Amino acid sequence: MTDHGTVAWPPAPIRTERLVLRESEARDRAAFIELFASPEVGTYVGGARPRDELERAMSEVPGRRFGVFVIERDGEMVGVITLDPRGPERRGHVRPEAGETELGYLFLPQAWGRGYATEAGAAALAWFAGALPDEPVVLSTQSANEGSMRVAAKLGFTEVERFEEYGAEQWFGFWSAATPTG
Repeated sequence: MTDHGTVAWPPAPIRTERLVLRESEARDRAAFIELFASPEVGTYVGGARPRDELERAMSEVPGRRFGVFVIERDGEMVGVITLDPRGPERRGHVRPEAGETELGYLFLPQAWGRGYATEAGAAALAWFAGALPDEPVVLSTQSANEGSMRVAAKLGFTEVERFEEYGAEQWFGFWSAATPTG
């Protein structure tokens, strides 16, 4: 079972060739609202949320918790990467007792197709492997989400199974630090 309590959070910002992975700040609020209100972003994750609802409900510093990295390019938020516990009630696990960490990513549409998800995902996985060595990471995405499927493959996730969830076929994969990424 992954114990995030043993890991110091937030880590120092992680810099890649083009991006910075960092903790959320108040200046990111508008980009978080744009992300969750976007119909394009919502296509494979249950749909867009109403902007007025997000404006009312979103905290001043959204996403400030363990496992949430804001992805910044040229000083602006372009997406978010998450490393969250996968609930035991969900389908898809690689351990009998569940408790895996699940990688998730959402990017603003203007950042799509530029390799940012792969670049940021590789950096987040490298950080996670250093912080919690030997811990598995899982990823679930709709099999119809071709972009996300390409990212999973480039990051080195191996398919474990496919199943029906949220009214669509889901692809479920596994990664470990022993699996090369990139």
